[in-house]
Amino acid sequence: MIYIRQINIDCGALREAGSYVAGLPFLRNWMPLTLDAPVTFFVGENGSGKSTLIEGIAVVAGFNPEGGSKNFNFSTRASHSDLCDHLRLTRGLDGKWRDGYFLRAESFYNVASNIEELDRIPAVAPKISEAYGERGLHEQSHGESFLALMRERFFGRGLYILDEPEAALSPARILAMMRLMKQLVAKDSQFIISTHSPILTAFPGAAIYQLGEHGIRKTAWERTDNVLLTKRFLSSPESILNVLFDES
Repeated sequence: MIYIRQINIDCGALREAGSYVAGLPFLRNWMPLTLDAPVTFFVGENGSGKSTLIEGIAVVAGFNPEGGSKNFNFSTRASHSDLCDHLRLTRGLDGKWRDGYFLRAESFYNVASNIEELDRIPAVAPKISEAYGERGLHEQSHGESFLALMRERFFGRGLYILDEPEAALSPARILAMMRLMKQLVAKDSQFIISTHSPILTAFPGAAIYQLGEHGIRKTAWERTDNVLLTKRFLSSPESILNVLFDES
């Protein structure tokens, strides 16, 4: 299913507003971005704008900037950019998603804390934490809680926007995550993900967009910078490290 078909940004309005976002390289020569696969990845170096873009998409889609489902409305610190004010989403023809979640790796701790706070409200029944499995999210490792979220809380026909979900996962757990994604795609779900992981971006049939000084462009998995650098390092770590540590 494709619930979000196109992403467009009014770059002129961003510049007029004096937004720092207008200076991000990925907005150079920006054209409306059409999503044509159930899984879309945004990749690029630190500072390329991946998280800013994914955050803007999530906020416009109706999610809390710090993460969670549409029912979350807490704020630890308002730090999201104004990109959302100038970003427009075009819905696909597949109808409305029934489930949805914005997983932001850096603030998922805050989401877990908010769940515990809501559970302590007597009028809230059943407890929100019950949707996330038998163990509380704070009672698990960071990586375990990520997988528990996907395994227990995501139920399909959903729009799932994930910002660097591999941050807390080992390579083996990234593979486990990909298996869960495959099951959810089979249940009519769409994923939009920012990531640095060359493993995760190998998901079959996914569309990959690389952000960089060139702007943003669709790129084959084997041509992404992360894959090229990882292959080069694994093929000859000594040569890479010798150059890296050469003081001359």
